[in-house]
This record gives sequence, C-alpha cells and structure tokens, in this order.
Amino acid sequence: MTTTTASPVPLTGPSSAGREPAAVWEPAADITVRGTVLLVPGRGEHAGVYGRFGRRLAFDGYRVVVPAVPAAGSVPPGGVDLAGPVAEARETAPPGTPVVLAGSDTGALLALAAARQAAPDGLLLVGLPTTVAAPGASDTADGWTDELGARTSCPAHRGLLAADPDFRPGALAEDVPADLARAAEDAPVSGVPVLVVHGSADPVSPPATARRFAGQLAADLVLVADGRHDALNDAAHRSVAAAVVQWLERLRGGPHLPAQIVTTDAGGRTPDPRALEGNPA
Repeated sequence: MTTTTASPVPLTGPSSAGREPAAVWEPAADITVRGTVLLVPGRGEHAGVYGRFGRRLAFDGYRVVVPAVPAAGSVPPGGVDLAGPVAEARETAPPGTPVVLAGSDTGALLALAAARQAAPDGLLLVGLPTTVAAPGASDTADGWTDELGARTSCPAHRGLLAADPDFRPGALAEDVPADLARAAEDAPVSGVPVLVVHGSADPVSPPATARRFAGQLAADLVLVADGRHDALNDAAHRSVAAAVVQWLERLRGGPHLPAQIVTTDAGGRTPDPRALEGNPA
C-alpha cells in the first residue's frame, strides 16, 4: 500500500474488513478532514499515477483513497465490491463529511455501475469512455506515442507514464467490456449529486459522451478546454482539481446549494461552455 500525507502523519489501522487500500493520501495532522474520495483508476492505470491529484486534494483537507479492487473491466461489474470500501470510509470519516465514489475512464463506468449498491454521497466521473477503442490505438511504439498524446498534454505526466514499469501501455486499444458499459448505462442512479469532468479535445471519447451521461444523470459538467482523456492528470490538472474541490465544498454544505464562485468574462457574462468545443457562443 502507498500512503502519502501532506506532512508525516501515520495512517490509521486496517479497515474493519481487514482490507488495506492500494493507496491513501491523507491531509496533514493539523488539517481537518473535510471528506473522502474513493478513486478507481482506468485502463492501464494503477494507484500511483494519481499521486499528484491525491496530494493536491489532501492539501485542501480531502482524504483520497484508491481501494484495492480488481481493475475496472477485468472482472464482471458484479464481482467488484465498492460498497465495502464506501462503508469502511464512512466508519473512519469525521461525522457529516461526504464520501464520494470517483473513477476515470473505465473506473468511472465501474463507479457509476456500483453507485446504487455502494450508496456514496456523490459521484465524480472523469473521462467517461465510449464502448469502442480509440481509432488507431495499438501497442506498437508509434501507438504508444499516440496513446501518450491522447491521454495527456502534460509533459511531466507523460514522462511519469513513460518511465512507469507498472503502467500498461496499449490499454486504450482495448474495447470497454460490454457488460461494464451496459451496467453503467443501466445504473439506476437518482438523488445522488454527480460531477462529470471531460476534456474538450479528448480523442478517446468525444465530449458528446460526457454530455449524454451528464444529461441522463442530471449532473454538473466540467469541460476542460483543449483537455485530453486523463483530465485529472492533464496540463490543466491544477484547475481541474480546484473545480473538484469547489464541487466537494458544495457537497459538504448541501448538493442543492448554488456555486460559491461563478466565472465571468470582462463584460460580466458567464462564458458559454459550448465555446470550449470550438462552437461560437
């Protein structure tokens, strides 16, 4: 297990079910824990690739946990227990703080499929994929270069992935398992606050995919200008983390509260999010 803190703070003992998470990023000892985010990685990923995101949220008081469950899509959705980690997170979380189930790529589909049984306080769905692999994706050297470009435009994260022996290149060439896609599409989610985050230039899954899911789930939607597939680890990772924290803060106060910060242009108008996809406002 990987445990990282904003300052040297020991992690509390094993969970009530005796399962240790794959990774945990804890707030510093003098920071009140404001909530917990359980994060499920996507195709080819592992817990370690989310270190930067975990540290950033921990700095703002949110515990980030990658549960030790089978990789999304490696087993049927019913064979992955996310209800247990959510329940365990609630046992150790300060009273009244939200427990959010999050995922990226196929991890987002798994989080959505598990939501009814797991009953989180919110869902964070990042880079929701289409069911067919990205055109031209492969495990060749050229395909790997293309995959890096499809995943992120952040040079630091590209370097991390290229040097990571535990990362699995070529994973985006794999189709999303039909049973996982079907379970997510049919997930009876209602009354759960949802934030969908997606890159507007995602070559793996077009923004229309995110818009469709957001419409079905009555979700808040964040489109990242010129963003690629791995929105939590893309060039705008700081801004994306800030948007996630803002949503989490709303969740703490009540999901129906209005946004506390509204961005406007110099003329006092709220920007049209369609402009992020190159459409005239």
